[in-house]
Amino acid sequence: MALPASSRESQAKFNTGTDAIAGIAIRQLGGLPIAVMDRAESALLLDRAGAPDRPLGRRPLYVTSANGEVMSRAASEPAIRRLFEAADLIHADGQAMVVASRYVGAPPLPERVATTDLFHDVARLAERSGTSFYLLGGTAETMALAESAIRAAYPALVIAGARNGYIEAADEDAVVAEINRLRPGILWIGMGVPREQSFAIRHLDRLTDVGAIKTSGGLFDFLSGRRTRAPQWMQTAGLEWLYRTMLEPRRLAVRYLTTNPHAVYLMLRRSGH
Repeated sequence: MALPASSRESQAKFNTGTDAIAGIAIRQLGGLPIAVMDRAESALLLDRAGAPDRPLGRRPLYVTSANGEVMSRAASEPAIRRLFEAADLIHADGQAMVVASRYVGAPPLPERVATTDLFHDVARLAERSGTSFYLLGGTAETMALAESAIRAAYPALVIAGARNGYIEAADEDAVVAEINRLRPGILWIGMGVPREQSFAIRHLDRLTDVGAIKTSGGLFDFLSGRRTRAPQWMQTAGLEWLYRTMLEPRRLAVRYLTTNPHAVYLMLRRSGH
């Protein structure tokens, strides 16, 4: 699927020279600038940004994702808001956001762009295009399992490198240098909010041989098989948060019961074109 036409009005002000995002419509939803894109468009954008023939020596495209919890935290914590507003694009990784967008301003979001689904879309494209991946995040054991599963599912995919996300401050420069040396097309960072956004922003101007950065939350936990997705009907109904809460009630119950109502309020009061 082709990217949105360049004539399509964009209300975003990006701080990157990447031309690929110039025609992507952006709308305010719950106080955050959300990209009006479907999964196919998003996958193609990342694959093109990380293509082997991309220009080197310039800042990578930086894409992150938001859901109801992020929306709530961004409204309450200025530091979190700044991390997300620094991204070139913010995907809607929450079905409730898609539903709400149909009733609070225009244009509506076409579908949820969940990173756990998007990864597979991009991997299928990358097998054909030669776009390479670097996987950063999780524990060493989780990453070993995730990498093994990815290689089995996508044997033609080029994985330039992978490592766990527990990086000491003294080692961060060496990790960044290693990633740059390997020149991955796409750097997938799964450290959780806000560590992954903070890491990406700290090193944007140094990762000049990387084509794109995509923050990924718990992606590697799912790829490794350590966590399972909610049934499709719960995902479609916007109830994946409930499924996760049932699996980890002590850790997630208070969080979701607090942030979800706040997110609904924000989408009703802070949304527009």
